[in-house]
Amino acid sequence: MDVDPRQYEHVAINEDAIHDVVLSYLVHNCFKETVESFTTCTGMKQPAGCLEDMEKRKRIFHFALEGNALKAIDLTEELAPDLLEKNTDLHFDLLSLHFVKLVCSRRCTEALEFAQSKLAPFGKVQKYVVKLEDFMALLAYEEPEKSPMFHLLSLDYRQHVADSLNRAILAHANQPSHSTLERLIKQMMVVRQLLSQEHGQDTFLPFSLRDFLKS
Repeated sequence: MDVDPRQYEHVAINEDAIHDVVLSYLVHNCFKETVESFTTCTGMKQPAGCLEDMEKRKRIFHFALEGNALKAIDLTEELAPDLLEKNTDLHFDLLSLHFVKLVCSRRCTEALEFAQSKLAPFGKVQKYVVKLEDFMALLAYEEPEKSPMFHLLSLDYRQHVADSLNRAILAHANQPSHSTLERLIKQMMVVRQLLSQEHGQDTFLPFSLRDFLKS
């Protein structure tokens, strides 16, 4: 059985703590205008360099999300010069976005040349071999959108890469790579799982954020 919401209705939570959680989420996701409005309404102070940093990360994020990976790479190297050199997984993923964009534009010759010059060197490391095979297989299909690797062309894949890039840039700047809200939700889910293991599976049902928000 689940916990009756009435049991925690009277638990006091500091309003400033709630504001901090909300601000962390807005800053993490680069909602610049909303941050300005929120801090004005609540009287909170903006972190030093907060707005400028958000604007730069927002541009990088949207370039990656749109598949304009080369522009995202250029701006990332300006903002965090050694990030992609150290994070080769992320660098590969960004380059793969450009390859996919060429494939989707039916510029297959250019895609092949790009793969040979930029992606092939990653093949020296075993963990990239399967990924490379999947991407190169896209060239064999007249309609890559209908291939078994169609997910590599999806918005979800670009979203995943863009989110990873945003988190990596934050970590590079010694900022939390996940928002406070996300960390709180993860912590809550872990606690529920531990309680379920300790008291039996029937005591606590699997946690659903969607159901919790409806309660």
